[in-house]
Formats: sequence, C-alpha cells, structure tokens
Amino acid sequence: MKIKWLGHSAFHLETAKARILIDPFFTGNPSFDESTRKDSAAGLTHILLTHGHGDHVGDTIALAKETGATVVANADLAAWLGSRGVKALEMGNTGGTIHLDGFSTTFVNALHSSAQITEDGVSHSLGNSNGLVLHFEDEPTLYHMGDTDIFSDMALINELHQPEIGLVPIGDRFTMGGAVAALACQRFFKFGTAIPCHYGSFGIIDQTADTFVAAMDGGKAKVEVPAVGGIVSF
Repeated sequence: MKIKWLGHSAFHLETAKARILIDPFFTGNPSFDESTRKDSAAGLTHILLTHGHGDHVGDTIALAKETGATVVANADLAAWLGSRGVKALEMGNTGGTIHLDGFSTTFVNALHSSAQITEDGVSHSLGNSNGLVLHFEDEPTLYHMGDTDIFSDMALINELHQPEIGLVPIGDRFTMGGAVAALACQRFFKFGTAIPCHYGSFGIIDQTADTFVAAMDGGKAKVEVPAVGGIVSF
C-alpha cells in the first residue's frame, strides 16, 4: 500500500486492486499542489467521503464524472451527489460495511457536523459525519478518522477493527488539537503508524504537526509526517 497525503484531509491510496481518493479537496485547498491533479485521478477506482463539508467533498463531482470512479458516502450525501449527476454511488451509514473490489469500508462514528450551503443560501444537512475503516485483502487495516473530537467509543472501534494505520485530524478549532489527538491514539488504539492531517491548510488551524508529534513521543506508534505530496509505503 502507498499512502500519499494531498493536503488537508485528502489522501490517495494505491493498492494492488484499487486507486482510492479520500476527501479529495483540491480546488480551493491552499496546500494542494495542482500539478499533481492528473496523477491523483489516473486510474481512479473509488472516492470515499467522510462527510459533507466542502473541504472534504471537494472535487468529488468533477472527478467522478471524469473517471467513472465509484463514490462511497453516507446515504444523505450520496443522494445529494446523485442529484448533481454522480452515477456510480455506494451509500451506507454509521455501523454499516460496504464490500468493494479488494477492500471493504465501514462507517464509524465521528463527532462533527455535515452540511453544505447551496448557491441559493440554503443550508442542507448531509447526514452524519463519519470516520471510515478500510479492511483490505492483503494490506494493513486503515482508519481515516474524518473530522472529529476524541470520544470514548473509539475503544470499541479499535476492538472491532484493530486498525494498524491511523489518519488523524490534529488541526484544532474544527477537530481535535494535536495533544488531544495524541491522547486518542495512545489511549484507544494500537496503531503501528499514525499520520496527521487537517492542518497546515487554512490559517485558522494549526500550521504544523509539532504538538501532535511531541505528544506522541514515547508511544508505540510510529508517527509519519509526510510533506504534501509525500508518500508513506507499507
């Protein structure tokens, strides 16, 4: 498995059977390198969404139409995307699992919100915010936490899924800050590798992963802090 961080909470995953984008926020993302857009879409098989905010749905509609990739999202968000021309959709909801070619996606809880304001100024609720647990046939289990605070039922997520890789929001203000995110990782999970995200993009959130890295010092998980466009391989 190759995991490429594309800035904010966007990741590209490459496995033997799939090319996956999670939360593909490209346009308007200050930390996204536009020159990597073509490569990020090449051979794309799936787009996975944690929730309906614009900085996570991002370029999903355009990418889905361009590539034919299957979009996986909660039922409300999937229906909303379908009304905007996305054809290949797999919808689920909290607690459910969707089996795809070479991997499965389970929707787990996240403490956040999920909505978009359309051009007419109306706010549309787009279902629950989720984390996503990905089980692969021959790859480590991965947990993208989405946007969330710490919560004690993270212990149940670990018990049920035993994720080996954590993609962890650390930017504060809209998610956990670095110290709390580290507490979540160390108290509730047994990650082999933790990769921070949701930082360094907008000026009102933390600009570096330093607080998270310091708070994870001495723990069992290896912390990988790739540059935007950087790849972590397993």
